[in-house]
Amino acid sequence: MTSDTEEPVLTVDALAARAGVTVRTVRFYSSRGLLPPPVIGPRRVGHYGPEHLSRLALIEELQHQGMTLAAIERYLGRLPADLDARDLALHRAVVASWSPVTVETVERPELERRAGRPLDDGEVERLAAMEVVVRDGEAFRVDAGLLPLGVRLLDVPLAPETVRAARTVLLDHARAAAHALARLLGDAVSERAPQEARSLSAHLQPLVVQALLTTFQRSLQEEVREWWGEAEEAGPS
Repeated sequence: MTSDTEEPVLTVDALAARAGVTVRTVRFYSSRGLLPPPVIGPRRVGHYGPEHLSRLALIEELQHQGMTLAAIERYLGRLPADLDARDLALHRAVVASWSPVTVETVERPELERRAGRPLDDGEVERLAAMEVVVRDGEAFRVDAGLLPLGVRLLDVPLAPETVRAARTVLLDHARAAAHALARLLGDAVSERAPQEARSLSAHLQPLVVQALLTTFQRSLQEEVREWWGEAEEAGPS
């Protein structure tokens, strides 16, 4: 699905060009159910939107992690059906975090190329507030895993101070959850042989991360619905 504010305006050729894949690849993924069908417009032309682009980026990242097509199909099949482009970008950021090293140093033109759009100084500062980029002289250290999500957040009207505060809240709770889960999984595999324990831990990690992310998204949606309900009941002050 696309978000409420973004219409599916890309042709299959434009989608393939934006994603850096071939039209044949797009159609192949669609035939396997990895991409939802396009919206059919005038003259029976299919149009694609941000969700399709985000799904292609997520598939690319999963392939980068070494997952087979069958494993990618299973991974995407476990995702909630109502995820929008921002949700998918968040999943991609989490998947990219499985890589041991995602920080690279690039010049401003390369940063903008990877962002997929020009960036003014204010937008760069907002990315810095999210710690997606860090200035390094005339260059930038970029967290390649978080960059797509950070760029999406540039379109959300939040002040840098709010972004920093939200990041602090997320880090504090994420570390606490990670610590508790690590102890729980450690106890579960501690009785096994070392090689078997490492293999089981590696297999469980992406499943646990996906479950944690999905649970968080649903909890956040419930909190936002409750907040809007309370705000509507209170009415204008």
